[in-house]
Amino acid sequence: MTEAVIELKDVSLTLGEGASSVDVLKGVGLSISPGEATGIVGPSGSGKSTLLMVLAGLERVDRGTVRIAGELLNGKSEDQIASFRGRNIGIVFQSFHLIPNMTALENVAVPLELAGHADPFAVAERELAAVGLSDRVTHYPGELSGGEQQRVAIARALAPSPSILIADEPTGNLDQATGKQVADLLFAKAAERGMTLVLVTHDPALAARCSRQVAMRSGSIEQPPPVKAIA
Repeated sequence: MTEAVIELKDVSLTLGEGASSVDVLKGVGLSISPGEATGIVGPSGSGKSTLLMVLAGLERVDRGTVRIAGELLNGKSEDQIASFRGRNIGIVFQSFHLIPNMTALENVAVPLELAGHADPFAVAERELAAVGLSDRVTHYPGELSGGEQQRVAIARALAPSPSILIADEPTGNLDQATGKQVADLLFAKAAERGMTLVLVTHDPALAARCSRQVAMRSGSIEQPPPVKAIA
């Protein structure tokens, strides 16, 4: 039996204090197999993005266990989690999060430099070519379209060769045609490299492309209704 690459057990997280505290995640359990494409869906405020942040080690849980790529994140220091994330997890955000005063090439090279990669710029150039931006390597984010900026962000996420790719509303800031191109790229690269893809989306068409959908509501994962036996 294949060991899960992502495994959450009884995960709970409360943000804020006192009267303003909110139970964002409530006893969440989730298991995702290697190479699986999983769409996290649900209404705004249901805890989808927070769940992704927990998977990426960007939010610590109050209760429960978080095991990613065979390692338990509970109890790791911030530096240990950052190092683990740099090796294992690529993240694509809705709003790109590119550094405005760096070129596309420099933006992609940054995580590789931080990880001490021997040749970060050669890898960055290769990854930009892989997402169709060979002619944009010296351009700054402000000189790129939204779709091109998201392609740079995808190249940056892919550059360290992570086993897990996490995407939070990756097409949310793009028009329909550009969004489809970016989605095509995400799914193609994940499949091509055998990566596990976990994405949050409000787009039913994008969620439908995943091999599995997980629905959240009010901080919990909704269980599908039982299948009724045919008499």
